[in-house]
Amino acid sequence: METNEKISDQEAARLAKLPKYEELGVDPFGSRYDWKDQIKDIRASHAGKSAEQLEAEAIKVNVAGRLSAIRMMGKAAFVNVKDEYGTIQVWIGKNVIGEEAYAVFKLADLGDIVGIEGTLMLTRTGELTIKCEKYTHITKCLKPLPEKWHGLTDREERYRKRYLDLLVNDESRRIALLRPALVKAIRDYCDNLGFVEVETSVLSPILGGASARPFVTHHNALDKDFYLRIATELNLKKCMVGGIDRVYEIGRIFRNEGIDTKHNPEFTTIELYQAYGDLGDMMEWAEGLFRKLAKDVVKKEVIHWDDHDIDLSKPFRRASMAELIKEQTGIDFTEDIPFEKAVELAKERKVTLEKSWNSTGYIMQAFFDTFVEDTLIQPTFVHTYPIELSPLTKKTKDPRFVDRFELFIGGTEFGNAYSELNNPFDQKERFLAQLAARERGDEEANDMDLSFLDALSYGMPPAGGIGVGIDRLAMFFAEVDSIREVLLFPTLKPSKEGL
Repeated sequence: METNEKISDQEAARLAKLPKYEELGVDPFGSRYDWKDQIKDIRASHAGKSAEQLEAEAIKVNVAGRLSAIRMMGKAAFVNVKDEYGTIQVWIGKNVIGEEAYAVFKLADLGDIVGIEGTLMLTRTGELTIKCEKYTHITKCLKPLPEKWHGLTDREERYRKRYLDLLVNDESRRIALLRPALVKAIRDYCDNLGFVEVETSVLSPILGGASARPFVTHHNALDKDFYLRIATELNLKKCMVGGIDRVYEIGRIFRNEGIDTKHNPEFTTIELYQAYGDLGDMMEWAEGLFRKLAKDVVKKEVIHWDDHDIDLSKPFRRASMAELIKEQTGIDFTEDIPFEKAVELAKERKVTLEKSWNSTGYIMQAFFDTFVEDTLIQPTFVHTYPIELSPLTKKTKDPRFVDRFELFIGGTEFGNAYSELNNPFDQKERFLAQLAARERGDEEANDMDLSFLDALSYGMPPAGGIGVGIDRLAMFFAEVDSIREVLLFPTLKPSKEGL
């Protein structure tokens, strides 16, 4: 094997063993291997049995995994083999497996992938052990694994070399397996409520469904730029027009924005729509989802997250944005506050302003972001938003506001829901307002989606809709503080080594 990299003495020693395997007629990188037992199942079925019971039952097992410990004793050895879900000790004796197989075993290094066939026994120290009767080398590990307690503790290295992180860090493995369990439970929850899962296009000719900066790509055959979708919303609403009354999609979303502990440029959401429903239905769905995941997946109702104990057993609070702002600042945005007065209030309170803003609703949102968001620790549905921030949402009786909520837990937003706008005339006016905002410099404003307006003209039933970030949901239930912990391969800056 040729390489331009500088290699350590350990790597050189492992590379030197490759021709020795070949001399013994063994492919160092192996082929298909038939195995039948997982180590966790072996332990579950036979833990607590005495040495006499194991000897009498003569239980045959066959496992495959990595060597995580090797203790040589001349013509015999104890090794530990680790598979996907557990570790077990193996005794290997030259007089049992034969001289040729033992010669192959003596070439083994930590991290090698091997197959073990044998009989269960108990050692004098009471350790459940496989007495190896057939040893199979499957794949050579050419680089030494990090030490369990001292290696791969640097976060950046762990994210960059997730494959090693999963091998040596049990906590990373727990989180990696928790996420698909959460997604499965979400699907079960939706399916049992009669929702239908669909898949829609990732490429979109227009920018719509959310306020965000997009990734742009080029379709060569059509000679046209497309966007990677920033939301699944508009296509799912078209499904409702087409008669799918309860619809959802779990899929990748792409937003060309910053990277931090709670944001990644590609992430996963569930968006869900319920015909003939409204915001109240979405509150019930969201609260029910969190309780199901707590009960069925992590099996506890109090989640310790971001230095707070979040109690999911209690009813989630429901409060309007204006009500919460008034609690923190004394300012009541339900009153008639002209834009100029709102600007003065913002300057007095040192609230950051944007040049593209031209109405009080934008400043109301800024007050919420500045003074309220971080205070929402226990689950809270914040409802009744300014119309400027919600171009796809039904108006309340007060036309300055729309029927929207966001769910906040631990000062972080977990879900965004609407009573969906289904009036094509009103929707067109909202799109025009978005185009005007773009002209004023708002890079996140929506395009005019003529296809969606055409769909609405055929009639979309009143509906409730919600979007929930799967990544943040996984962070919460895994009780971790960074989105990179729940992404197997997060987006990172290139390393100096090019890895």
